[in-house]
Amino acid sequence: MEKTFLGHFLAFLTVAIWGSTFVFTKMLLLHGLSPAQIFTLRFTVAYVLLLTFELVTRWQSFRLFSASWRDELVMLLLGITGGSLYFLSENAAMLYTTATNTSLIVCSCPLFAMLLVAVAYRQSERFTRVQVVGSLLACLGMAVVVLNGRFVLHLSPVGDMLAFGACLCWAVYSLLMKSVTERYSVFFITRKVFFYGLLTILPYYIVFPGFPTMEVIFSREVLWNLLFLSVVASMICFLVWNWVIHQLGAVIATNWVYFNPITTIIFAWWLLHEQITLWFLLGSLLIIVGMILSDKK
Repeated sequence: MEKTFLGHFLAFLTVAIWGSTFVFTKMLLLHGLSPAQIFTLRFTVAYVLLLTFELVTRWQSFRLFSASWRDELVMLLLGITGGSLYFLSENAAMLYTTATNTSLIVCSCPLFAMLLVAVAYRQSERFTRVQVVGSLLACLGMAVVVLNGRFVLHLSPVGDMLAFGACLCWAVYSLLMKSVTERYSVFFITRKVFFYGLLTILPYYIVFPGFPTMEVIFSREVLWNLLFLSVVASMICFLVWNWVIHQLGAVIATNWVYFNPITTIIFAWWLLHEQITLWFLLGSLLIIVGMILSDKK
């Protein structure tokens, strides 16, 4: 019971931090860094810090490779779906479609995660009608929060497909994570996600070469924002999130993604003085009720 409560609390805290990263990412974009460069710097710093931490504190149990080539292949897929491909497709979607469309599509990934888990684990994972209704209700609440009373969507096939690709990536990431958390530590899995995320982003620079200078990277504004994104939003949050998936299961953990728009709007209200509307309160209520129902066995 205590671990379940802790899992829900840490899931909420992680999503809240991820919902705040738009401010720090925006600052880096304003200083001339591209989304791919921000991702590369984030994951590089996080990987080096995590590798150093493991070598210093866990050197007796340190391992470089998985127990089998199949598991190593899963780690590669985790790095792609939770790292390079997810971030590239989500950021690229913003170039072709609206932020509203992107948020709606990406934040609906819990529904796809539930479908994938139900198909892949038909014997061990069975969802009740109450859980399904709860997930749908939370999804509806997320849509109400994102739309905020403006029910106008601008369809863009390219942008919407890229956003759907990011959504599917995170759902697959949650499914794959469920399969390895029983056999490997969250430190090992997270380090592998960072490594393969970095490795698979390299072909991008063949097509779009260029990287910020050391002077730009170590400027005060860029460095502090980058450290938050690397240490807190990447290293710590990925470690915590992978543990949460192990504790709560892929579907219930991923359902917390519905809270992402809530934390983003609260952060915008706090820092940018944006108004909180009645639609936001209604949507938040639907998400909370839906989350409670989706956790019912």
